[in-house]
Amino acid sequence: MTHSISDESQPSVLLVGASRGLGAAMSAEFLKRGWNVVGTVRGNGRTALHDLADAYEGRVEIEQLDIIEQHQVAALHDRLSGRSFDILLVNAGTANANQDETIAEVSTDEFVRVMVTNALAPMRVVEALQDLVPAHGLIGVMSSGQGSIASNEKGGHEVYRGSKSALNQYMRSYAARHAGESRALLLLAPGWIRTALGGPDAPASLEEAIPEIVNVLLSKQGKPGLEYLDRMGRTVPW
Repeated sequence: MTHSISDESQPSVLLVGASRGLGAAMSAEFLKRGWNVVGTVRGNGRTALHDLADAYEGRVEIEQLDIIEQHQVAALHDRLSGRSFDILLVNAGTANANQDETIAEVSTDEFVRVMVTNALAPMRVVEALQDLVPAHGLIGVMSSGQGSIASNEKGGHEVYRGSKSALNQYMRSYAARHAGESRALLLLAPGWIRTALGGPDAPASLEEAIPEIVNVLLSKQGKPGLEYLDRMGRTVPW
């Protein structure tokens, strides 16, 4: 089923990676707050975003995108050309299958897969879609507190940590290249949340965390420059 937005007078978010987990829950929260949502999913199967599209008829648009495929990113830009989004949020990410393995133990293929998905592909999406976000808008990327070098005192999750640290560095470089522009830029560390990626032992539920995450996104609007914040709006050490 194809869904499209029938009324574009409301604020809108382009949410890359919205099929499940954090992405689907953030989509639901934005919809509750009166926003329109354009969300991307991988593949042709039905997702939680399709359920939201049925529940919020005319306010959800679903686009197919695998962020590691550059031609799909370019095609998405072409389809959305001429549109304007108050917020672009890149949420897609992954982890290596065995997060206990060290950087010396991970296979080259698995290392490349995680780094491409978590660091390279999100920045390619930002670069490709930035012109869809007006000067007063916000470009956000989902990072992690584990990407903080200063806070890494216990180690663990080495491959995932490294991919998020790389993402943070690349986003800082992007911000440096765009210094003086009025767009708000955000690296968001959502915390450990019970999702397919976070696992069942995470201390926070989606119901608890998502309103806080959306609050941070909305509060960052209109504040130029890059910040690295957790879901309570606190600065995370680089």
